[in-house]
Amino acid sequence: QVQLVESGGGLVQPGGSLRLSCAASGSILSIYFMGWYRQAPGKQRDFVAHISSGGMTNYVDSVKGRFTISRDNAKSSVYLQMNSLKAEDTAVYYCYLTTHLGGHYWGQGTQVTVSS
Repeated sequence: QVQLVESGGGLVQPGGSLRLSCAASGSILSIYFMGWYRQAPGKQRDFVAHISSGGMTNYVDSVKGRFTISRDNAKSSVYLQMNSLKAEDTAVYYCYLTTHLGGHYWGQGTQVTVSS
């Protein structure tokens, strides 16, 4: 059983910063990608960023230059540093990982609210 546990969400003012963390545990073999999606109220779940086991990163255009994804392979953890937050970044953020064997796992989500 694989579990992903996110932390670090909360309420922040526009222009502020938050750092999301996600730790994976359980029987995980050969993690490939780790990353984040987000889902705003009434909208579909959208890709935010991911990072490969080799450290290659990819971001959705709307967060480039503001968000930074990183991972600690030894801890099976991924992080998302979010700076210059905007109201439109408000969403539930979901951590996920994929394995080289085709497994795909999701966290339970953490709420990020950007509001004054």
